[in-house]
Amino acid sequence: MGEIMNYEEARKYLADVTKYGSVPGLDNIRELMKRLGNPQDELKFIHIAGTNGKGSVLAYLSTILKKAGYRTGRYVSPTLFSYRERIQVDGVMIEREELARLTETVRDAAEKMAREGLAHPTSFEVETAIAWLYFREKKCDIVVLETGMGGALDATNIVKTTVLEILTPISMDHMEFLGDTLAAIAGQKAGIIKPHTTVISAPQEAEAMEVIEKTCREKECTLHTVDQETLSDVVYGWDRQKLSYRNWKDVEISLAGRYQIQNAMTALEAVNALRELEYKIADSDVYDGMRETVWRGRFTVIHRDPVVILDGAHNPGAARELRNSLEQYFSGRTIRYIFGMFKDKDYEKVIALTAPLAKNIITVETPGNPRAMPAERLKEEVAKVNPSVEAAESISSAVKKMFSQASEDDVIVIFGSLSFLGEAEKAVRAEKTEAIL
Repeated sequence: MGEIMNYEEARKYLADVTKYGSVPGLDNIRELMKRLGNPQDELKFIHIAGTNGKGSVLAYLSTILKKAGYRTGRYVSPTLFSYRERIQVDGVMIEREELARLTETVRDAAEKMAREGLAHPTSFEVETAIAWLYFREKKCDIVVLETGMGGALDATNIVKTTVLEILTPISMDHMEFLGDTLAAIAGQKAGIIKPHTTVISAPQEAEAMEVIEKTCREKECTLHTVDQETLSDVVYGWDRQKLSYRNWKDVEISLAGRYQIQNAMTALEAVNALRELEYKIADSDVYDGMRETVWRGRFTVIHRDPVVILDGAHNPGAARELRNSLEQYFSGRTIRYIFGMFKDKDYEKVIALTAPLAKNIITVETPGNPRAMPAERLKEEVAKVNPSVEAAESISSAVKKMFSQASEDDVIVIFGSLSFLGEAEKAVRAEKTEAIL
């Protein structure tokens, strides 16, 4: 190419490499990172796997570590509002110029691999390589990292320098890649556990916990499990919540959703383990960090009167939690949905769990995404459970229509695949600019 890549070209390249699909396995990423000087070996990681709650636990911990004075990288995907949210240091997104420069470096290595007859790295492998190069340049003290899918064969799992592995609740997800029993899926997720490290596990179903305990024994790891018996003083609320857990009294969190109580316990368990590993984290860093943590797209209230909530519930576990939260916070109020899903997700179960609560539902399709389920087809599936459903031509028309139907006391929940939530938020802002929080 000769020319230095600019941000738009970098984004185009990163979009183009999605054609290489999702290929579980570590050979490719190992080869790519070797050619880039293995920057990941110079970093320390907190590695998080699980089905639901990974992002929230990551957000709590990276906020606390930043408060404690550690330069903290965070790597998450997918993201809702900007591609650059995926790669952050101390809560600041990677700069456009840095992303372009590092994309060019990784592209050159990836294309050289392809020319030599090796498989071209996938988009997730390319992104992961960019993140690690960036975190090394920024001299991060610690990187909080979530797996893309599964664990054992996920591209992030070539890291060798983890100080802590965290397993959030494990349920049936990505069965075509990870296996069709809970034990098989847990085996994949527990694949991130490295010998002689410290492991934190959220509460798990017995079958999954058995696998985690066995892995920890075999690898001579210290396992800390969240002890729900020590949870007390819980105050639920859709704009503020509180809990006491073990040595932590009256911890306030700003993330809504019943399940955030469990994610908060997992984060606090991890903080205690980090302190045992001699990380210097003051009590005030923990209280402030927990309260100030933001994680958009997980039961996020973006509007009042009517209340509008964005939620990325795209699998049965998350759908069950969404339903529980709606019943907890909004009992007796009229609930309406804008709903979009990928066709490779367990949409039937998600619909069965959530659709009965809604007065009406508008289905949408994520534009430009081959995995997205057409709105008309999704409408047919929803109608089997709740006949009060219509399909919208676009996300903005769905928002417009829903606002025209809803009264100020209603609750509008925009949920399903994360990929359309960013656009939905923009549409809500356009609709009700003056009343946004």
